[in-house]
Amino acid sequence: MLPSFSEHSLVLRGPYLEKMTDDEFFDFCQQHPELRIERTAHHEILIMSPTGSRSGKRNARLTFQLGKWCEQHEELGEYFDSSTGFALPDGSVKSPDVSWIVAERWNSLTPEQQSRYAPLCPDFIVELASDSDDVKELQKKMLDWQHNGARLAWLIAPKTETAYIYRAGQSEPEIMQGFDQELSGEDVLPGFRLRLAELR
Repeated sequence: MLPSFSEHSLVLRGPYLEKMTDDEFFDFCQQHPELRIERTAHHEILIMSPTGSRSGKRNARLTFQLGKWCEQHEELGEYFDSSTGFALPDGSVKSPDVSWIVAERWNSLTPEQQSRYAPLCPDFIVELASDSDDVKELQKKMLDWQHNGARLAWLIAPKTETAYIYRAGQSEPEIMQGFDQELSGEDVLPGFRLRLAELR
């Protein structure tokens, strides 16, 4: 395995990793529960640094807001926190900061699939940028989510109070400036409103 470093992650690549099966990758992650690990479509392994305290606070508030909506709409689907990995159609395994899956799709999975990295792309995801994140790199990740089937995806950058809204079938995201407003769950999460001011 040949490691390289980016600002926030260690990247492992090599012939062995290219041949690593989904089960072997899952087992690798279970052997290192203290690490935040993702895999690219090219089977490179990304080991990321822990979230800073401010980002952790923001992510907790984000998850709490979605959780309150989900409690009132349990029959519509399931929501997941930032430690949840998904095996996406392009062969990557990614963990968004917050995600949600329509009940019918979640319930169609076997118990074994639900206990590992669910082999599907969430219908809704949120990526929350930390103050030191490269937003351009996160925008590339958002396109991955979109191409893998996310119907609605938000990239939220508190440092610049900017939200990027990605919708299925749209080539460019909508950009919203300012946190004195709310994001709408639209037809994917009907009635859900995210108060951006809580993420300052």
